[in-house]
Amino acid sequence: MHRTAVKKVVLEGVLDANEALAQANREKFDQAGNYVINLMSSPGAGKTALLERTLERVRGRLRLGVLEGDVQTTLDADRLARFHIPLVQVNTESGFGGECHLDANMVRSGLGELPLSDIDVLVIENVGNLVCPAEFRVGEDTRVMVYSVTEGEEKPLKYPLMFRSADLVLVNKIDLLEHLDFDLELFIANLEAVNPGVSRMLVSARTGRGVDEWCSWMERRKPT
Repeated sequence: MHRTAVKKVVLEGVLDANEALAQANREKFDQAGNYVINLMSSPGAGKTALLERTLERVRGRLRLGVLEGDVQTTLDADRLARFHIPLVQVNTESGFGGECHLDANMVRSGLGELPLSDIDVLVIENVGNLVCPAEFRVGEDTRVMVYSVTEGEEKPLKYPLMFRSADLVLVNKIDLLEHLDFDLELFIANLEAVNPGVSRMLVSARTGRGVDEWCSWMERRKPT
């Protein structure tokens, strides 16, 4: 019992310190006029592929910047570099085996390399994980979760904090539904059970289905 209490106190201290830094980031974004999206998912759900399709469509209409988070490598950032957008890589490998999330301080460390005043919407692509990213605010306006239908209908019940913290859930890889034993209605019911009324869209980063709706949603967030 004593060890559990100490762990809780330490975690609360970490989260309080993170919240202060997140607020400092928020002030910086407000000064620059940025709308900030914290893009979260499990590994392989399709965040980067969706960003590629997004950038193909909004180029010239929306000044989009990306802060790319990963434990190691620049593989995802390299995929986005062809769009010649403001882009910075933040790796978390300095932790034991690499941190499983971006926190406010990590995000802050990358902001100096971004021309924030030239960005309308900044997408922070978080490290792929269904637990830790949901616990750490980074100064975002909104949280968008990319969920793949290959993950199973039960995930909202097993990882409720992630789904509960999302403002919008993008149900990705719907082009695979005909090949999967997946009950979309059951997934939606499970999602509603943990986050009633949450906005959602059905998308396919591979075929482009639903991506225009997602891009329109982003464009409506462009600061005026």
